[in-house]
Amino acid sequence: MICRCFTIALSLTTFALPSALLRADDPDNWPCFRGPTRQGNVANASLPESWSETENIRWKTEVPGEGHSSPIVWGDRIFLTTTLDGGVACHVLCLNGETGAVMWDTEVFRQEVARKEGRNSYATSTPATDGKFVYAVFGSGSIAALDFDGAVQWTFREFNFYSRHGLGASPVLEDGLLILPWDWSQNPKDGEERVGWQVPWDKSFVFALDAETGKLKWKTGRGQSRISHISPNVWTDPSGRKQLISGAGDVMQGFDLKSGELLWTGDNQGEGVVPSVLIAGDLAIGANGWGGSESVRAYRMTGAEGDVSASHLAWEQKKNSPRIPSMVHVPPYVYAVTEGGLAWCAHENTGELVWRERLDGTFSASPIATKDRIYVTSDAGETAVLATGAEMKVLKRNTLREPVQASPAVLGNRLLLRSNKHLFCIGPQEPF
Repeated sequence: MICRCFTIALSLTTFALPSALLRADDPDNWPCFRGPTRQGNVANASLPESWSETENIRWKTEVPGEGHSSPIVWGDRIFLTTTLDGGVACHVLCLNGETGAVMWDTEVFRQEVARKEGRNSYATSTPATDGKFVYAVFGSGSIAALDFDGAVQWTFREFNFYSRHGLGASPVLEDGLLILPWDWSQNPKDGEERVGWQVPWDKSFVFALDAETGKLKWKTGRGQSRISHISPNVWTDPSGRKQLISGAGDVMQGFDLKSGELLWTGDNQGEGVVPSVLIAGDLAIGANGWGGSESVRAYRMTGAEGDVSASHLAWEQKKNSPRIPSMVHVPPYVYAVTEGGLAWCAHENTGELVWRERLDGTFSASPIATKDRIYVTSDAGETAVLATGAEMKVLKRNTLREPVQASPAVLGNRLLLRSNKHLFCIGPQEPF
């Protein structure tokens, strides 16, 4: 096992393809939250099934400060964010994927910190990359773009985010646009905090920046909604138009990716919801949060226009909606685990439960899935490896004995897990 402390490597060997030859949808990259599909699916990797603190660990690197953002991967580089000085100093790190050595560590700006939930951090939003720049979002809502040498190219700080929970959504990078939902609430300094949190308001919006320059391209209001921390997804409709599918408190919505036009809205009552949007065929599947009806809802997106709350609701599953971990889709099933550890499997087309069993522990990280396994990591750092299919089966339980809230990422045939202290690279010793 190679163990690296937080030191800057003076020289590193490049062993992967140059960045310019790689693509964001390359299955060997993990360029954003939940990977190239934005759904936690692993296409071709053969991930390890078992490990411990001392076994099957390729390397581990100490990560300074605090952050729950997941690592992302482009070629031979790993990027992640963290904050120091009580959340004020915002940093982006680049690590060598083969050795875990830190290649650079850039402080991009300092931010003013506000209230957040204890389970959140000031660096929870997972960065994204297109192979040219790395885009990082921090708790105040400020955004920075860096090149692969760690130099800041632009910052965007026009909007100041406040939510009682803090900021948790991760950006979408698509067709030269960096897109982020802004599902906030009123700052207590400006009035009643319940407005936008427990009381719906019309101030939340979704916006897109030009990824090259950081200039605002479009900004679209949601209408009446409440706070959330949902990372959007992208779906291409039958006409070839790309839609940004974005949920918030009380709503699931589709926007024209290019113009930002709001195309359709479906009811999804609840606030503070976290799980990202799951797409299965033309179904947009989302959970709802606190203060609403506990359920998972699937909306049929084909032909959706205007208010589709009644016309396009395909199914609703009213038992054990996850409020923090996102769901995964391995046809023909949808899999989920709640923050309290209740795992379940349902038919993708009907929402009908196939099985429901309890796992030990509490959960914040979102699972990832291969074609035959699901990896579910608890807050205590134990990863249960489940078999996919119509029967609940735990194949292995693996522990690192360090708290984990960040979702896993994939580097070749290796698993990347970020604890509160380290980034672990789990898997075979041979080059990936």
